[in-house]
Amino acid sequence: MLNTLDDYPIHQTPEPIAHPATSDRNVYDRTWFNGYAADGSYYFGIGMAIYPHRGILDCAFSTVTPGGRQHCFYGSRRAPLERTEMQVGPFRMEILEPMKRTRVILEDNESGVSCDLTFSTRTAPIEEARQTLWSGSRRTMDATRFDQFGRWSGWVKHPDGEFKVDEAMCHGTKDRSWGVRGVGEPETGGAPRVPGGICFVWAPLFWDDHITHAIFFDGPKGEALVREGIVAPLFGSEAEVPAAWDARDTRMATARHRIAYHPGTRLARSAEIDLVDHDGGVRTIALEPILKFQMKGLGYGHPEWGQGMWKGDLAVGGESFDPRQLDPLAPQHLHTQQVVRATDGTRTGIGVLEQIVVGPYAPGGFTAFFDGAKGD
Repeated sequence: MLNTLDDYPIHQTPEPIAHPATSDRNVYDRTWFNGYAADGSYYFGIGMAIYPHRGILDCAFSTVTPGGRQHCFYGSRRAPLERTEMQVGPFRMEILEPMKRTRVILEDNESGVSCDLTFSTRTAPIEEARQTLWSGSRRTMDATRFDQFGRWSGWVKHPDGEFKVDEAMCHGTKDRSWGVRGVGEPETGGAPRVPGGICFVWAPLFWDDHITHAIFFDGPKGEALVREGIVAPLFGSEAEVPAAWDARDTRMATARHRIAYHPGTRLARSAEIDLVDHDGGVRTIALEPILKFQMKGLGYGHPEWGQGMWKGDLAVGGESFDPRQLDPLAPQHLHTQQVVRATDGTRTGIGVLEQIVVGPYAPGGFTAFFDGAKGD
């Protein structure tokens, strides 16, 4: 089975590009973005992924507006055989220049959400360490991810109005990942698996002339499964951004995090991240959340529009809600991103703090699967 990409010298196996190297049903290939105003007045998230063995291509666009409500568009279709075809109904993603510029268009549709946005990168692609998680003898996640930091321009319309997106004030992060991770309807059959706990923290931050990034996966006792801290230069325009093979990022020896939670929730009230260099020096970054976005608006944990769920040959939908009014301990509401102000004592920055904590987690004082933080 051939497609357009097979005409490029990019093959890693004897198979055509349409054939994943693994037969795992949960293999995926995903593009994800966020965008947010420097003053925290709005946020939007974008996602599109193909699941070759599930035969599905899905997408989502969701925004928290200046009025505080979150509006969502969801789309799903039977996966096309042509990998360069990145369109689901009224949604399409256009790679204008690889690793430089991407355009996202959502035409008018029944959700009331639409957009025309262009992402322009300000960093070279930054490859995160390979992320492999296990459940017993089985890999539950085995993925590679790269990130780019940049700016957005364009516009967004939603049921409460519209807003212009000006690259002078709209930061954003691009996240490309592929591999295997749990998506879609859960598998059935076989002996029941004992559920485990996990804490995931992801914190891409913009500073005046550089970016910092930290990635964490913790086990139930707070044990480090993945720890990574990265610093990279931030360029003034995409024309200055070096090639992918010349990323110029600096890898820290390790990173640490501390989170204070809102009582009765698993949502960060504040956080600190330590970037530890190879000489033992520590840069401590304090994070102050200013706007909350529910990741279910992009399909994460959504009971109806979850990623990789079969919805038919073509289906679109949408919803609107107030993130401030949701039950914070409902499973589909645990996964969040918050726009945060950052400071390290001498400099200030802006970025996001993504987090999800499921199951017992000793550093947070969580002893059950969905209990909240203790305190007043």
